[in-house]
Amino acid sequence: MALKTIQYRTQGTCCALMNIVLDDNKIYDVEFLGGCNGNLQGIRKLVIGMNIDDVIDKLQGIRCGAKQTSCPDQLSQCLLQYKEQVAQEIVK
Repeated sequence: MALKTIQYRTQGTCCALMNIVLDDNKIYDVEFLGGCNGNLQGIRKLVIGMNIDDVIDKLQGIRCGAKQTSCPDQLSQCLLQYKEQVAQEIVK
């Protein structure tokens, strides 16, 4: 098991910070600081164990009311950035 922790500052959401723990390409755990506690607990339970590509596919583009983003969308953005970083490290 090779766990990697990512810390992500969100933009445009009530949740200010996400801590995501990955095990290879699967979500091992996620913690949301701020935001709608009940909804974020539900998202956490749903995404644990999921492949990051599946999480991105399901959550990317979700909006919260009139906002251009949401906590689920910000989670997908974090995972996309992580994938880009990994791809750049492979190329180096």
